[in-house]
Amino acid sequence: MNTGPQFAVVGHPNKGKSCIVATLAHDDSVRIGELPGTTTRCRRYPMKVDGEVLYTLIDTPGFQRARSAWDWLQQHETTADQRPEVVRRFLADHTGNAFPDECELLQPIMDGAGILYVVDGSVPYGPEYDAEMEILRWTGQPRLALINPIGTADHLAVWRNALGQYFNVVRVFDAVTADFQKRVELLRAFGQLQEEWRQPLERAAGNLEADRRRRREAAARAVARTIGEMLSLRVERTVGALDDPAPLQAGLVEQYQRRLTALEQTARKDVEAVYEHHDLDRREPALEELAAQDLFSAESWRIFGLTRLQLLGLGALGGAAVGGAIDLAVGGASMLLGTIIGSGIGAATTFVAANRLVEVKLFDVPMGRKKLVAGPTRNRNLPYVVLGRARLHHALVAGRSHAQRGAMTLVELSSDQLDSLSVGDRKQLEKSFRRLRSGREVAEIVDQLGKEIAALFERDETADS
Repeated sequence: MNTGPQFAVVGHPNKGKSCIVATLAHDDSVRIGELPGTTTRCRRYPMKVDGEVLYTLIDTPGFQRARSAWDWLQQHETTADQRPEVVRRFLADHTGNAFPDECELLQPIMDGAGILYVVDGSVPYGPEYDAEMEILRWTGQPRLALINPIGTADHLAVWRNALGQYFNVVRVFDAVTADFQKRVELLRAFGQLQEEWRQPLERAAGNLEADRRRRREAAARAVARTIGEMLSLRVERTVGALDDPAPLQAGLVEQYQRRLTALEQTARKDVEAVYEHHDLDRREPALEELAAQDLFSAESWRIFGLTRLQLLGLGALGGAAVGGAIDLAVGGASMLLGTIIGSGIGAATTFVAANRLVEVKLFDVPMGRKKLVAGPTRNRNLPYVVLGRARLHHALVAGRSHAQRGAMTLVELSSDQLDSLSVGDRKQLEKSFRRLRSGREVAEIVDQLGKEIAALFERDETADS
């Protein structure tokens, strides 16, 4: 079976080796611990695209007795060309006894894996690292050094000078914060280690970039489907002919809000799964909390919706004024704050929802009963708020390395961190939203909306890199 190039990630204990593996293998199952010794046995993590293994990362234990192992190698040295054989003899003599960690990490290297030596650029270089680097040089395998600044990068210059004496390529690579482009650049740097790796790794980089586009498009489709479902959502409740429906209105609206939140949370999970973040601790204000506010208020549109002026401009796109425009309950003081009263619904009584998100209507049904119906929403700002929140979520998920294990908090971004929607963006989006509200050709419209959102996601990612 083709496993592609293999790389053993080696170094001092607790210097970020497992973080490097998790990030480059896109695998959040890699064990990462704060205490030395979390990794005790080698474990292979293949990086796959469409079932094909592009390369394999090997997580290894840290060096524990490097100076003693180096002393043994020096005592058995013959000539320089025989040094790899001396390392093999060391493995034959010591596997399972005095040097378990050194033998465990050296075995995949002597089986043909390239070397990724990881150091922490936030700590000073010291002679204790010399023995490790000498041992790795004796293996004769292609070598690349990664300076992983776990804290502040105060000692980069000294590390570069020291590592340059032992390694073919030296790179600074923060495993926790490295974005996708930096990971691809590092992969291409691997190709410099050995000529026979250059072509497969260049191909792997191209495959990863194509895979990234597919993931972005899949995430956009998930968001588009969700917005379509939100714009068509209806929640119903049947009541008796003699029951007073007014007290039931608030409960129906709350149920409607919970359904909106559930739809958004399903989309969140779908997007996270697309990028293979399976156990993400995500924290954000629930959509139903925003829905309980006025979605036309300054607070709500600041959280990624549109301004009142922008919403007024969208009203002309459909050839009609937006909704009811004026809420008489506040004396006409706030345009676009009123509940939007639909037309063409038939003989139905409308109960005004206090949160201005959705209408509740009462219909006569057979057998002398009545039906309360909440939705579909005609709130113009809802899809823009949902889309803005989705853009932030996608930017954080797509940019998150698999070495990050803390909570991901969806905080508000300033307008210069996520590009605001242009007039052209708004016109195209409003056209799709309006067609979704019509309920016709939904699949075709969702597909088009997915393409529009994918373009926004790509723009966000490009601006962030």
